[in-house]
Amino acid sequence: MQRLRLKADGRIVELRDGQEFPLVPTMPALAPEQPSTATVMRDATPGETAALPAVRDLRRRACLTQIEFAARLGVPVETIRNWEQGKRVPRGPARALLAVIAHSPETVFAALATEPEPA
Repeated sequence: MQRLRLKADGRIVELRDGQEFPLVPTMPALAPEQPSTATVMRDATPGETAALPAVRDLRRRACLTQIEFAARLGVPVETIRNWEQGKRVPRGPARALLAVIAHSPETVFAALATEPEPA
């Protein structure tokens, strides 16, 4: 089982043998005529200047519609539309969740699909 940690600066690292190793997303190779799949956050604060994979690309890689993607993430479909159209930028927990989805979508969707056990 892979152990991941979300760092305060938004990076995701893998924990192995007590050490942290940067986790790099596997992005499909782009043809030269295609634009980049990363979006630089326009209204980001200085700590949030890292590139974030485009929400539309993440959703398409998961083979989900906007409605299905929104339902799996537990957000309104309007939020997904706003992110994809560039009207809004994911922040905080949503940004972290999208970064993890970029690395391991199956794991995230499986974790979100299970209901927490009562304490």
